Amino acid sequence: MVRAARIERTGGPEVIDWIDVDLPDPAPGEVRMRNTAVGLNFIDTYHRSGLYTVPLPSGLGVEAAGVVEAVGEGVAGLEVGDRAATFGAIGAYATARNVAAASLFKLPSGVNESVAAAAMLKGCTVEFMVERAAKVQPGWTVLVHAAAGGVGQILVQWLKAVGATVIGTVGRPDKVAVAQAAGADHVLLSRTDDVAARVREITGGDGVPVVFDGVGAATWQTSLQACARRGLVVSYGNASGPVEGVRLGALNDHGSLFVTRPKLYDYYVTPEERAAGVGRLFALLEAGKVRAEIGQRFALEDAAEAHRALEAGDTTGSTLLMP
Repeated sequence: MVRAARIERTGGPEVIDWIDVDLPDPAPGEVRMRNTAVGLNFIDTYHRSGLYTVPLPSGLGVEAAGVVEAVGEGVAGLEVGDRAATFGAIGAYATARNVAAASLFKLPSGVNESVAAAAMLKGCTVEFMVERAAKVQPGWTVLVHAAAGGVGQILVQWLKAVGATVIGTVGRPDKVAVAQAAGADHVLLSRTDDVAARVREITGGDGVPVVFDGVGAATWQTSLQACARRGLVVSYGNASGPVEGVRLGALNDHGSLFVTRPKLYDYYVTPEERAAGVGRLFALLEAGKVRAEIGQRFALEDAAEAHRALEAGDTTGSTLLMP
């Protein structure tokens, strides 16, 4: 018998319930993984609130790491006792579950389960945005909103690893040191600084060729104003609400800008794409060029409390739910 989160309706954190589940043996192509660490991500709150539609009733959570306990027929490359991590399929808020073996990645010796649960989804998101969507080059100066957050800190570190100069924004003064510790060269306060003006000042009036914006509605105009001519805004999140009512002419007004609203799973379609992206993440983690800063841990069944903290902006770095 395992414990698993369920939502029967969408809404606030209070809609998260916990049930007992009697897991069957893994089907062909599946493995049973006992979770030792579960990653908390903003997308979990979107599924819970209904911003992103999921069939109900539903589980929650898309990222976890743990130990393989049973292997179904036809599975190759994974054995009982292997440490592994997965991201993508909803239902990670559980003490154990059966998952498709193809969705699991065996962990190298230099990556522990907590780091994997904190970094897999966020790190792969950063990988495709920096290296395949924006194609950031050495010497570029880029803007990262919410640079003290879980994705933000990994973004800053990854960008420094590829040779970029990073301007980060944070919402509170106590988060400045967090962004600096991740490697940000300049840190601005999003609620009090004129961010666009400061970016222009730092870049000699040019603006930045790329903005990474996971905040959404509250920073959309700033992102446009801070972008260089023919620059790119990578809008990848809705922490302050979704960007709506976009007027295409605004892209012309601000210098023939490009905008993308990318999705991880459109860049991790084939097994080859998934293996390459995860391999790059593991290599940077093992080399120490990217770290998963775990800012807080909650008991698994305190997921509602963790959601409240995340949505209130009271977390830094990555958050783990511990079974």
